Amino acid sequence: MCMIHPDTELQFICPEKGYGVVAIKPIPKGTVTWVLDPLDRVFTDEDIKPMPQVIKKLLDTYTFRDNCGRSILCWDHGRYVNHSFRPSCITTAYDFEIAVRNIEPGEELTNDYGTLNITQPFHCLPEKGIRRKVVYPDDLLKYYRKWDKEVFNALKRFNQVQQPLLQFISKNTLTKVVDIIDEKYKMASIKTCYYRPCRPDRKNRTKYSLNIFQNEPYRDIQSQST
Repeated sequence: MCMIHPDTELQFICPEKGYGVVAIKPIPKGTVTWVLDPLDRVFTDEDIKPMPQVIKKLLDTYTFRDNCGRSILCWDHGRYVNHSFRPSCITTAYDFEIAVRNIEPGEELTNDYGTLNITQPFHCLPEKGIRRKVVYPDDLLKYYRKWDKEVFNALKRFNQVQQPLLQFISKNTLTKVVDIIDEKYKMASIKTCYYRPCRPDRKNRTKYSLNIFQNEPYRDIQSQST
């Protein structure tokens, strides 16, 4: 049993992408597609530092970083989910990912690597109609409003679709999700997933710091939704 949606399987996509996770049955918008669980491995920088270079390279390829800078290695097929600038799934501030549109059989489950706290710019395969060509380490700070809106609209359908992974979501998180749907609780922004060290800017500004994160006013996510 894996904590990625059971109506998926690992398939070879193409030489450029390698393997990916593909839906084998329809997965409606609002469905939780992946949940962080206790079997996922968590590595600190100190854990990784003494490892052989070949292991470091594998971890760099197959892990994402949380907002503490720890590297998370999914034990299931979640580590094979590919990038798209038009992702079918988006992560949330609640340790799960959600389908932000209907996913048809044979379609890949994808997410935007801009949400994963990558350490270096990631050059992507071109996508028709998309101007973005590179994923940057600070993309969460730039696009969080757009992603928040998509997540919030998907959460509205949470109780209207089947949720095979419901048992892996904590009771506390489920209570928050219900309150968000009922507009009793403000949804936490995906921006809270951002790991906040000083980093080089894409336009060669020397450094940017926590001020970018802290000085930007909080926006009410519900008021942005349509």
